Amino acid sequence: MAGDTVITVVGNLTSDPELRFTATGAAVASFTVASTPRALDRQTNEWKDGEALFLRCSLWRQAAENAAESLTRGTRVIVQGRLVQRSFETKEGEKRTVVELQVDEIGPSLRYATTTVNRVARSTSASPEGSDGTWSTTPATASAGAGDPPF
Repeated sequence: MAGDTVITVVGNLTSDPELRFTATGAAVASFTVASTPRALDRQTNEWKDGEALFLRCSLWRQAAENAAESLTRGTRVIVQGRLVQRSFETKEGEKRTVVELQVDEIGPSLRYATTTVNRVARSTSASPEGSDGTWSTTPATASAGAGDPPF
């Protein structure tokens, strides 16, 4: 990740995330975030919209499935990820370059909304807590109080 351009963007989804699967079965969600800056014009005392940024985003694996199930068009989101540039050639032979955001984290903005978080069951990947791949349900230390959270 050294040398990557990491940014955070707050904006609205322009459509529902589009969920697809690669030939190997990896989930990928594609979506666009629209972010419009606003500034107060002190002469007129009115808010003015700036130039909108439309940023194409992609999100992979379980997070892609979670986003596609949870987020819809118009939802205000906070996305963080790495800007990537790729070049390609169209069918007509034109060379094109696009800048996209490879999303590492995404969530709904709670500025103007509320949400309920539902945890998903973990996959069989390695776990930092238990050797059998499950999360430990025992307190982190024996000195923790009976009603205290384990953190």
